[in-house]
Amino acid sequence: MVTRREQQAELTPAEAVDRIWKLAEEIDICMFVTWDGQYNRARPLSARVSREENAIYFLVNDHSAKNKQLSTYPKVTLAWSDSRHYKYATISGSAAVTNDRKKIADLWEKTDAAWWDNADDPEIRLITVKPDEGELWDSPGLVVATAKMMFAAVTGSKPDVGDNAKVDL
Repeated sequence: MVTRREQQAELTPAEAVDRIWKLAEEIDICMFVTWDGQYNRARPLSARVSREENAIYFLVNDHSAKNKQLSTYPKVTLAWSDSRHYKYATISGSAAVTNDRKKIADLWEKTDAAWWDNADDPEIRLITVKPDEGELWDSPGLVVATAKMMFAAVTGSKPDVGDNAKVDL
């Protein structure tokens, strides 16, 4: 269920949810953040976004620190950044590591061959993230945002540099 929790924009909760999913899909690489019991740990991973399944998938190696962290602390945050266009999104939720060979094969892309020989590689595991909430920061772009910040600096006002919305997913 989508609820309006915090919003500093003219977006409806449904519009914010749509934009979060769209940014996640368009940007692809996200920082996958786990907790190890002492520190947050972040690493870049290619996200396979499936709004229809309400899931974000990642192909990973079987033996990795993140898999061990997820077995104890399954809550994660995924952060996408398109700094060129001043567009950012986060999704937080629960993650699980599985050996779902069919889903791994379905998600396999040619670029995965940089890490594994093929989709049948026994070292590949699947991380599935089920989202709980998301947040976005979406500006009209560098030129407009810069102009608005300069105007605000000259006038002493606060700049309106785009939308920010936090919603339940």
